[in-house]
Amino acid sequence: MTPILYVKAGCPYCKAAIDYLDQRSIPYEPVDVRGSDSKMKKLQELSGQSKTPTMDWNGEVLADFGTDELEEFLKDKVSS
Repeated sequence: MTPILYVKAGCPYCKAAIDYLDQRSIPYEPVDVRGSDSKMKKLQELSGQSKTPTMDWNGEVLADFGTDELEEFLKDKVSS
């Protein structure tokens, strides 16, 4: 399963997460929740909140994070 990255257009933390993943060639599916009630509802069900970025990696969820937290979260998920 490809990890899902829930984002909001214009969010600087989301852009930083996208840049981090792209620079390391880590595949993910971006899902913009802004303007979509169903996508926002899915994000809230998954993480218990509506903040982005939020990543769902095969059922493991990292919500409302910065790149430092993302790096730690990915340590055991991707090989360097």
